[in-house]
Amino acid sequence: MYRVHAPPDDDDWLLDQLRGIGARIRAERLHQNLTQERLHLASGVSRWTLQEIEAGRSNPTAATLLRLSRALGVPLSDLVR
Repeated sequence: MYRVHAPPDDDDWLLDQLRGIGARIRAERLHQNLTQERLHLASGVSRWTLQEIEAGRSNPTAATLLRLSRALGVPLSDLVR
């Protein structure tokens, strides 16, 4: 039987991952010269939610990430790598 134990700094790791996802979404949005408002309209994700994701303060659902990847025209894997 295998036991999996989360490392003691699991919360820090998770926060780092969420910040990275937000940073990649923001970078792609800026690369495409999109405002948060335009991405909100294209994806259906609220501006407040988008702001929270880009700031790394939100744990976006898979559905939200899929909407953003489709609106940005990039594979989901590019955003969550």
